[in-house]
Amino acid sequence: MADANLHAIGRRKEAVCRVYLRPGSGKWEINGRALGDYFPRPTLVSSIQLPLSATDNLGKWDVMANLNGGGVTGQAGALRLAIARALVKQDETYKPKLRELGLLTRDARAVERKKPGRPKARKRFQFSKR
Repeated sequence: MADANLHAIGRRKEAVCRVYLRPGSGKWEINGRALGDYFPRPTLVSSIQLPLSATDNLGKWDVMANLNGGGVTGQAGALRLAIARALVKQDETYKPKLRELGLLTRDARAVERKKPGRPKARKRFQFSKR
């Protein structure tokens, strides 16, 4: 199955990522741009590459991703989850290692909704004694 293209979906906050992995030289294309161009922060780049480096696959797969919604950090988290899921599809033996690092867990934290009669989700109006 190593010669087949892999597809997976990752989500984080409001961001959704569809990732396609194919055997190659380690080329990255995210919404038509290179990895360093799309994510200028080195911490996000290393976080995104963590599933590949943890399984010794860095530079063995060409990554093509479509990202929609959310902000920079949410999109990075969605891409990381999608890559980890695609690697598990390719080889089930990666699952314990990726699970141990917490890379297969969908981070469900999202913005809390605004409640009626409140200025924000939790903020109260200013108290007035008189």
